[in-house]
Amino acid sequence: MAIRSTEARHPQSEGLHARPADEVLALLLDAQVAALAAVRPALAALERVADAGAESLRRGGRLGYGGAGSSGLMALADCLELAGTFGLSPDRTPMMFAGGAAALLHMTGAVEDDPALALADLEASRLGAGDVLLVLSASGTTPYALTLAEAAQARGVTVAGFANVAGSALLARADLPVLLETGAEVVSGSTRMGAGTAQKAALNMVSVLIGLRLGHVHDGYMVNVIADNAKLLDRAARIVAAVARVSRAEADAALSQTEGAVKPAILVAQGLSPAEARVALDRSGGHLAELLER
Repeated sequence: MAIRSTEARHPQSEGLHARPADEVLALLLDAQVAALAAVRPALAALERVADAGAESLRRGGRLGYGGAGSSGLMALADCLELAGTFGLSPDRTPMMFAGGAAALLHMTGAVEDDPALALADLEASRLGAGDVLLVLSASGTTPYALTLAEAAQARGVTVAGFANVAGSALLARADLPVLLETGAEVVSGSTRMGAGTAQKAALNMVSVLIGLRLGHVHDGYMVNVIADNAKLLDRAARIVAAVARVSRAEADAALSQTEGAVKPAILVAQGLSPAEARVALDRSGGHLAELLER
């Protein structure tokens, strides 16, 4: 069996244990930068994934994430941020992580080889026809990930597969393949490093583009955030003041009328009632730009 590129020996890893700390750290940093550079050739593929995900959510569907081990952790990190960043309800963004919550406290390798776990997790996700599932596997051969992809497609789900090895099974299976060819790791096989960095950056980019497509980002502000703690309430007020071009006091007053919802508060600050703001946003598909231009 040919050695996968993620398992290959890095050309600069020989003697790593004996090098001075500053040399090791510099090498590790260079490897991380190189991993990020590997994302650039995938920009067109990432745009296709974001468009599919945004369309699913726009129609009331779901955007799921799935993976095992380090790749699953990268998927989980992005998935968990969607509610706080873009106001997406967690029931619309299900997460399938091999081993579930227990694996987050003590990760074991066996769970990634169990297809039955993948099938059970997919069933619990309630993903169906028209939904989108992002599946991550550095090697592109993880049984949990491959089972998720195949079973989801059988349900009519569009599968976006993220892998770090060209020609891997996940990329061949996926409807929307994303190759992040990061190559050998400085610590051979430790895909939490370069491969994980590239995956995390790619997911950050996809989710932000989805947020833009849905109108949840305006002028770089998170305008669909719901303020539910002191930090977010302060951020929400600053967003309303900046976008609506009103004072902080006016922003606070508008947010009090919309129960902390930023988008309608921006319109309330410009003179609409909360009910009128909701109707206007429904008509614009949640996008503020055309409403502010009026």
